[in-house]
Amino acid sequence: MAGAGAPAAVAALAASVRDFVTGQQDGRAAEVAAGLKDGSWTVLQLVEALGFCLENTDPRMRGRGIQLLSQVLLQCYSLLQEKEVLHLVLFYENWLQDHHLVIPSVLQGLRALSMCEVLSPGLAVSVLKAIFQEVHVQSLLQLDRHTVYSIITNFMGTREEELKGLGADFTFGFIQVMDGEKDPRNLLVAFQIVRDLIAKNYALGPFVEELFEVTSCYFPIDFTPPPNDPHGIQREDLILSLRAVLASTPQFAEFLLPLLIEKMDSDLQSAKLDALQTLTACCAIYGQKELQEFLPSLWSSMRREVFQTASEKVEAESLAALHALSACLSRSVLSSDTEDLLDSFLSSILQDCRHHLCEPDMKLVWPSAKILQAAAGASLRACHHITRSVLPLLLEQYTKHPQSSQRRTILEMLLGFLELQQKWGHMEEEESTLLSLQAPVCSVVFSALTDPSVQLQLVGIRALTVLGSLRGFLSPSDLELVVDHLIRLALCEEDSQSSEAAMEAAGSLAPMYPKVFSGRMVPRLEEELQSEQEEESSRDHCSLRQRCLQALAAVSTHTSIVRETVPVLLQHLRKVQKGSEAGSAQDIISVCQSLHRVALRCQQDAESCWYYHQTVVPCLLAMAVQAAMQESTHPPLGKALLQEEVLAAMVPVISAATTHLSPELAAQSVSHVVPLFLNGEVSFLPQNSFPCSFQPFQDGECLEAQRRLVALLMAFVCSLPRNVAIPQQEWLLRELLALSCSCNCPFTATTAAKCFAGLVNKHPAGQQLDEILQLAVNRIEPGLAEGPHRTQALTLLLWVTKALVLRYHPLGSHLTDKLLGLLSDTELGPAAADGFSLLMAEAPDVLHKGCHADVRIMFRQRFFTDNVPKLVQGFHGAGPDVKANYLKGLSHVLNHLPKPVLVTELPTLLSLLLEALSCSDRVVQLSTLNCLQPLLLEAPQIMSLHVDTLVTKFLSLASSPSMAVRIAALRCAHALTSLPTIALLPYKARVIRALAKPLDDKKRLVRKEAVAARGEWFLLGSPGR
Repeated sequence: MAGAGAPAAVAALAASVRDFVTGQQDGRAAEVAAGLKDGSWTVLQLVEALGFCLENTDPRMRGRGIQLLSQVLLQCYSLLQEKEVLHLVLFYENWLQDHHLVIPSVLQGLRALSMCEVLSPGLAVSVLKAIFQEVHVQSLLQLDRHTVYSIITNFMGTREEELKGLGADFTFGFIQVMDGEKDPRNLLVAFQIVRDLIAKNYALGPFVEELFEVTSCYFPIDFTPPPNDPHGIQREDLILSLRAVLASTPQFAEFLLPLLIEKMDSDLQSAKLDALQTLTACCAIYGQKELQEFLPSLWSSMRREVFQTASEKVEAESLAALHALSACLSRSVLSSDTEDLLDSFLSSILQDCRHHLCEPDMKLVWPSAKILQAAAGASLRACHHITRSVLPLLLEQYTKHPQSSQRRTILEMLLGFLELQQKWGHMEEEESTLLSLQAPVCSVVFSALTDPSVQLQLVGIRALTVLGSLRGFLSPSDLELVVDHLIRLALCEEDSQSSEAAMEAAGSLAPMYPKVFSGRMVPRLEEELQSEQEEESSRDHCSLRQRCLQALAAVSTHTSIVRETVPVLLQHLRKVQKGSEAGSAQDIISVCQSLHRVALRCQQDAESCWYYHQTVVPCLLAMAVQAAMQESTHPPLGKALLQEEVLAAMVPVISAATTHLSPELAAQSVSHVVPLFLNGEVSFLPQNSFPCSFQPFQDGECLEAQRRLVALLMAFVCSLPRNVAIPQQEWLLRELLALSCSCNCPFTATTAAKCFAGLVNKHPAGQQLDEILQLAVNRIEPGLAEGPHRTQALTLLLWVTKALVLRYHPLGSHLTDKLLGLLSDTELGPAAADGFSLLMAEAPDVLHKGCHADVRIMFRQRFFTDNVPKLVQGFHGAGPDVKANYLKGLSHVLNHLPKPVLVTELPTLLSLLLEALSCSDRVVQLSTLNCLQPLLLEAPQIMSLHVDTLVTKFLSLASSPSMAVRIAALRCAHALTSLPTIALLPYKARVIRALAKPLDDKKRLVRKEAVAARGEWFLLGSPGR
């Protein structure tokens, strides 16, 4: 059978070859390759079948035959035997001498063979020699030149040792191949080959300069990619690839450095930047030997760029190159008979820059300081050399200049050198200049802290922070003085900037010197708080009290200090709670804000976190329970602590104290807190002798104050990790459900609903969850239908829906549909529409990732896809009196949607958004404007189709009674200028006239937006825009 089939197969092969060669049927190549793969014929039979065309006198016919063979080999090279590869290589090498029309196909065949693993030793060298001798590569087309580079790359990857055997001949051959290359696609490959030649230590021989010339002729790269370039090659790609070549070997230094100096001295900014960046890259591999001859010229060019340039980019790159140069010289190992180039280089820098620091007009002070700091930052040795000369001079200049502005400049320069010392450390070294100048440096910094100039104080505080971070620099007496200065600035300085900077500095230094701060600063702050408590509550005293509280929070950056500050804050909170003055509520909120800041700091340390939790949470709960019980017997005493804004301030404190607990410690804490609310178990609370029992879930008007404390329960249980079991959870959920539906106090009902939703969101899926949710639905549906608690039922619906939507629970869709149905309700419709904002926005206290809620990715996109079509459909079918509700809901959903998603849906929704701008509801107007502003910037082409409507609406809303709407409308009018200019020019005069009115608005923020918008419209269509 095989014998009978073989002639048929050969005949089929011959027919396919004839169709490809003479019939120009390119598809036959795939058939021939398939036959070779399945064994129908061999490569030898294919070559024999090509005989008629390979012997043809027409070079096109010969080229067509070789093309077929090469295309087949590119698909089948992995199947070839070693002997077949040998014969094919010899075959192709002979064809390299044929007509130029044949050469491209021959090269394709050699590329296929270069990928063969069974290539015999010596064949790679043979192929490359043949190409170098027989092919004039730069006369070929781009694709064929790319083929040659590919062959070289393949052989370098698999036959490295063989190619190295060619010695410098291989390098010379490649130089001939690359010489004159212009196509960026080929240059990227060629540059990579050069990098490999150098990195893999191929012999360059006498051709180092030739290799440099053949690559450096492209420097600096001047290439602009054509529009819609399918290859995606950018100018930056070529720049980085060429830079990697030029900076790959010190052998190029003698040729490259003169070129870089020439380009640095040119007038072309891009050339300067490229030269400076290349010099920076070269310094990573160069040594003293390469740089020595060119150092004066390099320094001259870089100095000029810093002193005279108008470009910040060029200045920055010059400083970076100077830094790299200094680092390079610092690395070089010195022998006894060589000159210390670093020393002489830095001396020349000092000679040219030092005198500028003393000039009265201080014109070149900053450029000189930048140069000196760039050089000093390169190494510890460079830092010592420069600071030894510069620091005494700066200290002298500080005392010579009495003006605060000049002192600030000098101190900022001094600060730069102090930061370098902070970088290198080593304060214990004898050669440290800074240690020898300890007294004058401290004197200068301390004098800045007492200067009337706020700006000088701020620089002094930064310098103080750096000095404090240098271990061993400040003596114990200096440290005490530092703390005293920080206390004075934090509490007594009128300007809030200095006060805040001093507190931040205290927070930075406290972990390094905890004993000094806990022993000196904390007692002083406590003393100030106590004295303020005893004095009358004037405005100044309130401000001082606020600063004391903020300072206590700021300095709580070490575990031992936290153990000092937290009791002080809690003690002050107890005293404030007992006060009956009108300002006590605000005082309690201030203490809670400080406690919250301390809690956030404690989250990073497990020990501090647990200490804080077990100290603060029981104390807050005890005070709140005490206040709730006093409310029924002595109303004035407990009133402040039970106010909504006070309880709202306590919520983040408890939440932050709970979120980072380990599961074991969280379980220990929850075993006390939940029984407190369900069973009245107060034994774990400090000072737990209460006049009556704590029963927040019981009925009765006298227990209304206790029910308010559900907010604190919410803060705790909704912040627990998901793997912490909550005792009596089903009972707790039922009580919360009942309270959220029946309580007449909106604050209590809402917090109960949020707590219920937070627990439901984390509840494991299963029968228990389904039963709880069914109970909730059974409560919500009749509550929404009629009765006095419709608003409470809606609030519960919103929070439960959010909890389920976040975790992709199937019931979430059912509840969302119920919410959509309420949009047509005349009484609850507006509130239901606002509820869509609640569903889409991130809640600050519950149901967010920070409190371990189950939040699935892209829930907003899913909600949008499922519900926006229903909103649109509902809008079209709604009566005129409730249409605004649908627009408001839609606007809220779109406003919280990621903008890239919104842009794709814009064409279908834009008409509704424009209609929403005509709605009289200011919430709808504001939400829609906030939604449209980024769309004007991100989808200008689509928005420009509606420019007439947009201009009219925005100008109309710029006169809205609501300040927020006016500001948003003016921002949108400003954003309109990003649309195509040709679409806006007809409206330019009208808009400029209309925007003159808000320039006189009574609100400063409105005037500011009007100025910005009108300025952009004035510039519309001007040259250069």
